[in-house]
Amino acid sequence: MEANNLPVTIIVAAHKAYPMPDDPMYLPVHVGAEGKLDDQGRPLDLGYVKDNEGDHISGKNYGFCELTGLYWAWKNLDVRFLGLVHYRRYFGARKRILCYRELEPLLSSYSVFVPKKRRYYIESLYSHYAHTHYAEHLDITREIVKEKYPEYLNTYDKVLRQTGGYMFNMFIMRRDYLDGYCRWLFDILFELEKRVDSSSLSEFQARFFGRVSEILFNVWLEQMIRTGRIGRNEIRELGYIFTEKAAWVKKGSAFLKAKFLGKKYEESF
Repeated sequence: MEANNLPVTIIVAAHKAYPMPDDPMYLPVHVGAEGKLDDQGRPLDLGYVKDNEGDHISGKNYGFCELTGLYWAWKNLDVRFLGLVHYRRYFGARKRILCYRELEPLLSSYSVFVPKKRRYYIESLYSHYAHTHYAEHLDITREIVKEKYPEYLNTYDKVLRQTGGYMFNMFIMRRDYLDGYCRWLFDILFELEKRVDSSSLSEFQARFFGRVSEILFNVWLEQMIRTGRIGRNEIRELGYIFTEKAAWVKKGSAFLKAKFLGKKYEESF
């Protein structure tokens, strides 16, 4: 399936109707469309492409979040560059969303586009996750990496000790690189799904597959760089914007409670 006549398609993962960019490189995708009904009991139609068409894992959206959209795009779109953003978070700057006219000149020079690194400063990726979610998710993921991809283990440990990384599951990648990443990522996550009982978790905490994948992206990319399969000069950092005002006071308060009082996150900020 070709989403447009451009060399790049960036899917916008959304679970509800929301204002969307009118630039043709963006493709809104209704993630978690499987089984969703409107008030009349009909399949919910947001006017977007649905992630339960073709080869899909839409029914896993309760835990995989925007990754059901990524899986759908990986399996069903034929395009040279494929990207993932969120309906409230985009690449861009000064409150302006990145447009194709700005991205197009860069496509001949770069193969991977990532958001500027998020820094935690006083926390490592592991400790931040352990305070706000459940460390066992990362521990079990490590076991899976050790068993299935042992050559990645040192990189996994190194990344988890870092105090920052490329977060938000936002990227634009050349198709061959995306194929390799998605094969690796979903193989690990489907095994993680078998090993973690999420039935006792809250609805918010059960969405850990999407959060673990944010860290795994950094592991995969660092391994590609370390082994010379992707050159650092192929990677371009881009600014990112939120289309809604961030609740920084609430977020900061929740972080301090998580770090010092052991109170896990139960909502997004």
